Amino acid sequence: MSVAQVKRIAISDSPIPWLLPLVCLLVVFTIYPLIYNVWLSFHEFVPTKRALKFVGMANWVQLWNDTRFWSALGVTFLYFFIALVFEIILGMSIALLLDAELPGFNVLRATLSMTLVIPPAIAGMMFLLMEDPQFGVLPYLLNTLGLLDKSTPILATSSLALAGVLVAEIWQWTPFMVLIFMAGLRSLPAEPYEAAMIDGASSFQMFRRLTLPMMSKVIAVAVLLRGIDLFRVFDYVFVMTSGGPGTATYTVSLYAWQQTFSFLKWGYGATLSLVSLAMVMIMANVFIKVFKVRW
Repeated sequence: MSVAQVKRIAISDSPIPWLLPLVCLLVVFTIYPLIYNVWLSFHEFVPTKRALKFVGMANWVQLWNDTRFWSALGVTFLYFFIALVFEIILGMSIALLLDAELPGFNVLRATLSMTLVIPPAIAGMMFLLMEDPQFGVLPYLLNTLGLLDKSTPILATSSLALAGVLVAEIWQWTPFMVLIFMAGLRSLPAEPYEAAMIDGASSFQMFRRLTLPMMSKVIAVAVLLRGIDLFRVFDYVFVMTSGGPGTATYTVSLYAWQQTFSFLKWGYGATLSLVSLAMVMIMANVFIKVFKVRW
């Protein structure tokens, strides 16, 4: 291609030359892997032959009858809802407290972002040590408050293991919600609050009748972003419990990873990942439709 042709393309009104690199990246890193995953879900790897064998709908039939998958899906939804509720409530509460220009608040707001730069696997390892029954600080504090016997292993007890993993999740990602909510609070107009104060409205009334309605779109976007991320939780569970004890913390992402890389069931792992993708897309689109989220 000559220099004149390059210049002609550069100054043309057509968006195609500028969109072409992005489209190529999209095809290579998104569309092709998706199509390959769909193709792989109708095959299965045979280790003895080191080759893929066509199995038709066998993986999809197995998925429907797989009690372990349905159990993992239930744990995933439970994890999803508990983490989301706590992160929304704590995020909004902290954002309201920090939404003021007081000495030291800038440092506090900057400190919040520090948890977000820690890799989730490292955060999971930190809380694995903090919840150790022998020398962990959390069992010691709970024992001091009379809430838990110090010798009780949090991550090895079926009724407590999921809560132990959720503590790490909520600790690391609540600041993300705080930052989003603070940005939303800073964008709210002051006039409605001034009028409400003149009318004698209380702080709770202003929050319920002004802040929440005006923040609804911001909250919806925050819920959508965190919800998508929560549904594919893997790092914390893998590092802290590996799905145990039993299947108490077994999530769909962990189950798909185990089937793919531990049992070498590549086709079944691809099927699990496609079902997860379909669920996330359906829930996200329903949420966008119901709450009228606009990007």
